[in-house]
Amino acid sequence: MARGKLITLEGLDGAGKSTLAAGLQRELAGRGLRVELLREPGGVEVSERIRALVKDPALDVTARAEALLYAAARAQLVEQRLQPLLRDGAIVLLDRFIDSSLAYQGAGRSLGVEQVRAINLFATDDLRADRTLLLRISPAGGRARQRQRAHEADRLEREADEFFARIAAAYEQLASAEPQRIRVIDASQPPEHVLGDALRAIEDLL
Repeated sequence: MARGKLITLEGLDGAGKSTLAAGLQRELAGRGLRVELLREPGGVEVSERIRALVKDPALDVTARAEALLYAAARAQLVEQRLQPLLRDGAIVLLDRFIDSSLAYQGAGRSLGVEQVRAINLFATDDLRADRTLLLRISPAGGRARQRQRAHEADRLEREADEFFARIAAAYEQLASAEPQRIRVIDASQPPEHVLGDALRAIEDLL
């Protein structure tokens, strides 16, 4: 059996990753493909518990601890779910992966992209995405969409504008460094246009 494909979705909060992930799952399943949709941090019980921890606005989590918690959640997900699914030939749509830590903790928290990359390569046993869809939206645009949601802002969503500006810049640098893997999509478009662009960006993998 051929190995499956790992397609990751990245971008600032409010970029529309969840909407795109659901649309891709629907479209690919409609073609008769086996598709699994997972999110980070999460996807398995240990990782979901870590998700609750890192997002809790009542907790004061240091930058290094935050980076290590995300890496730990990722390690559990890779070993328990991702690797078995890929061995079984599934297409895995993953809402966030290593690039999120590079952008949010490496740049946003100023820990250093390469330092954060190192702990995540260890955590994932060097598992790489086959394709990454980066939904590009301005920090102000992401914030505006977040305000429209009917939920309380989590610990990271409460950060200052400068934090998200550093993240946006880091995502652009990552995309420039790996244009074959990372495909940038204009997230300000209507959702159906974003989905169309995403399908064209992964067509060669299917």
